[in-house]
Amino acid sequence: MLLTLYIENVAVIDKTSIEFKPGLNVLTGETGAGKSIIIDAINAVMGHRTSKEIIRTGEQTAFVSAQFENINDEVLKKLEDLGFCDDEGTLVLQRTLSASGKSVCKINGRPATVSMLRELSGNLINIHGQHESYELFSPDTHIDYIDRYGRCEELLADYQEKYGRYKILKKKLDEANTDDTARLHEIDLLTFQVNELTQAEVRQGEEEQLRAERTSLMSVEKISSLLNDAKNSLYGSDNFTGGIDCVDSACSDIQRASEYNAEYSSVFDALSDAYYNLRDCAESISDAIDNLESDPQRLEEIEERLDLLSTLSRKYDCPCDELDSLLQKLETRLEELVNYDKNRDELINAVRKAEDETLKAAEKLSKLRRKSAEEFAKRVKDEMSYLNMPSVVLETRFKRTELTSKGYDGVEFLISANPGETPRPVAKIASGGELSRMMLAIKTVLSHSDTVDTLIFDEVDTGISGSAAQKVGFKLRQVAKERQVLCVTHQAQIAALADNHYLISKQIDGGRTFTDVSLLDREGRKNELARIIGGVNVTDAALSHAEAMLSENGN
Repeated sequence: MLLTLYIENVAVIDKTSIEFKPGLNVLTGETGAGKSIIIDAINAVMGHRTSKEIIRTGEQTAFVSAQFENINDEVLKKLEDLGFCDDEGTLVLQRTLSASGKSVCKINGRPATVSMLRELSGNLINIHGQHESYELFSPDTHIDYIDRYGRCEELLADYQEKYGRYKILKKKLDEANTDDTARLHEIDLLTFQVNELTQAEVRQGEEEQLRAERTSLMSVEKISSLLNDAKNSLYGSDNFTGGIDCVDSACSDIQRASEYNAEYSSVFDALSDAYYNLRDCAESISDAIDNLESDPQRLEEIEERLDLLSTLSRKYDCPCDELDSLLQKLETRLEELVNYDKNRDELINAVRKAEDETLKAAEKLSKLRRKSAEEFAKRVKDEMSYLNMPSVVLETRFKRTELTSKGYDGVEFLISANPGETPRPVAKIASGGELSRMMLAIKTVLSHSDTVDTLIFDEVDTGISGSAAQKVGFKLRQVAKERQVLCVTHQAQIAALADNHYLISKQIDGGRTFTDVSLLDREGRKNELARIIGGVNVTDAALSHAEAMLSENGN
């Protein structure tokens, strides 16, 4: 569960540290106090896309840190897969945002990426905001709820593997099904290209080798001059003594010295070796000079060959060293076209087999979905009935579609909120309050099959009040018995049911706005509930009502 959330320089929050607890945690405050900023900060540390605009005005960076404890097995496994160690059941995620748009992320103090934060947080926190309720307006999302409830991941993964293979083969068949004129034209073109590249006989590394040889041939005069200078340095000339004679003279002197003192013998041996090495080097240089000659014909051949390689490289838009690989690909494609009938028959059979396997996998997946959908709809309907929608009817409509990455099922929820009405698509009849309660019902049903330890509800009470709001509060408290729940709310009925109540308040100091988050004691809770009930002017009646609400709910 989420233990501590530390926020620094995010919007109007300067610095704040919030220690959350098990059970139902509610966050309240006046409009504009910064409740949404808490959710934005959590989204940021979860690795979601975050705008640099959330950085506090005048600051260059913003920082968010979230500490979790008693992390579940799914998170532990992902930690291990990502190469991070388990710090005795504690996990710390950190993210620094900069005004330049860059992020610095850490997991348990070690460098990480945004995608790693996102992958881990998927099994740590599930945030339900107002926008998610409106996702119910899109039928494309409905199938995902069924898959989560029915634990269809394994069958879906198996189907998608087969579907991917089928799509690849189908694409190859479509490419093969060209008309004869186009096929013959491509054969002519490929035949010419294969012949041209075959005759060129381009070798790996040939271009580099030729360039080196060309450089050598074009530098014969310079090389000759340098070699002769080196030879003269060793052999000497009429004007100076060469290195070989100098070393020979030194050998003689050291030899005579060693006759007087034997310790110079080792120096003599070294000089003697140097003398003979220099003689060998001088002879090698002489041989090189004798063999050095200008070869204009060879230079012309090299220029012509390099020009051909350059032309081919530009023509085929391919580096010279990759022309051989390109030739092999062209030969393979040419063979496919020449053996068109045989290859096409084989491809047709392969596509039929892949399609058959894909359809069987889709059928197996569809059966599990239909079975799960019936049970899912019943349980969601029961939850919605509890949330002051006693006459609600919820159905799941399936229709057969073309094969897609999700199978061949089209799924859409149909709802009727009032007696006697025919169930119709959610998008056409559901109000904001009905959407909120429907999503809470779905979340409640899915929470039993979810491994996520912390659920966050951002203004799930939108569009509801009175007894419906109280029922939502009861439902949140029920869910909080198995999961840690954080809820941003404007409803006193929900806040009164909380195990822990946090007040988000703002103040202006020195012309700047500061937001603070504090855990309320019982008296503080009573005053905050009275403010929610009575508005700006907190009356004795509102305080009395707040006191009664807390007492009735065991707080």
